[in-house]
Amino acid sequence: MHIDSATDSLSYWHATQEPFIPDDPLPAAADVVVIGGGMLGCWTTYWLAKSGANVVLLEKNAIGWGATGRNGGFLIEGAAVSYQRLIELLGADAASDFYALTIQGQQLAYEIVEGEGIDCGLRRTGTLSLALSAEELAAITTQRDLLAADGFQTELLDRTGVQQLIHTPLAEEITGGYLAPTGGTLHSSRYIAGLARAAQRNGASIVNADVASVMSAGNATTVHTYLGPIAAGKVVVALNAWTDALIPEMNGVIVPTRGQIISYKPTRRVFTTATGAEITPTGEYWQQRPDGSIVVGGCREDAPNKDSGIREMVTTPHVTAKIEQVMPRLFPELSDLETDRQWAGLMAFTPDGLPIVDHSETSENIWYGGGFNGHGMPFGPILGQLLATTVLTGQRAPALAPLVHTRPSLG
Repeated sequence: MHIDSATDSLSYWHATQEPFIPDDPLPAAADVVVIGGGMLGCWTTYWLAKSGANVVLLEKNAIGWGATGRNGGFLIEGAAVSYQRLIELLGADAASDFYALTIQGQQLAYEIVEGEGIDCGLRRTGTLSLALSAEELAAITTQRDLLAADGFQTELLDRTGVQQLIHTPLAEEITGGYLAPTGGTLHSSRYIAGLARAAQRNGASIVNADVASVMSAGNATTVHTYLGPIAAGKVVVALNAWTDALIPEMNGVIVPTRGQIISYKPTRRVFTTATGAEITPTGEYWQQRPDGSIVVGGCREDAPNKDSGIREMVTTPHVTAKIEQVMPRLFPELSDLETDRQWAGLMAFTPDGLPIVDHSETSENIWYGGGFNGHGMPFGPILGQLLATTVLTGQRAPALAPLVHTRPSLG
């Protein structure tokens, strides 16, 4: 594996867990070839291996080297858009089904992490969303009411309720929040590496190989790598921010978007949940690890073009400086935290804020998924399972129907 130190910086997750670099040999053929060793790729590979398929996962760097190993370590529920917006996009019934799908994805993660003995510190902490004004409190109350009406559990908190979850005095602007109890936190690199090794234990091959192209003619599909070709019955492209490299019709539809994050040196226990707030319109988020480190990300709003269309995983001083203002602004007694690391990763955004899962326009043997809009963690387990079923049966899983690339909301 080649890592360019000029463009790549180690995240907290990579620095505290040596990245898993695959070393299986490249076989001549496979039932299914999965391209990309991130969230969707590893989960799809896991489910294919569990089904008994001959599956090969190709990853050009390390497992979880992209967004999965550079995120905030949240296992949240829901989509990147609000539930009200989800209803506008999909209709009431489909929105409820879609939201339930993300909770199903969460639950699968909890079950498989336990069942496979993956040591990633996964904790069901709940996800706390803070309101920073009376208007924001009214908005999250509306969100809570819509979710409650469809049977989803959330807890609305006043300022006192928020203070009970955060062990340092709050800034005056924090007016309340709501808690989604199914949310959790985890160590991202240990999580995805553990899942990849579980896929191997179930028969998958994981190969360190860079893919040049995927060619399909009739029922014959060949994945050309720089190690050589591999014949595939079906192919799943799981590259997220790099989807358009192999699926050209996604150029300008699944758009790479840089996210920047910092971690602070260990401090006393302050935060008990995954937590987020909208200091800027693009949102900020943080959690505290068991070792006391605090991981904080966001502030894309302060970057040129909100860091959309960026393909370099490098931090920029203006954005990281803004991130360093989040803790002291919201929690005045946290003004003396010491920054330990800064890193960047590439998310992938879509025009309507929902992921895309579909087959290539050139071949129904080539499927892809991406565009998780920074919310890929609950989607990986369930969409990976649905993709595995789809490629093995030849029939699109019904739950994937709202995510086709021809949907009107993509424009």
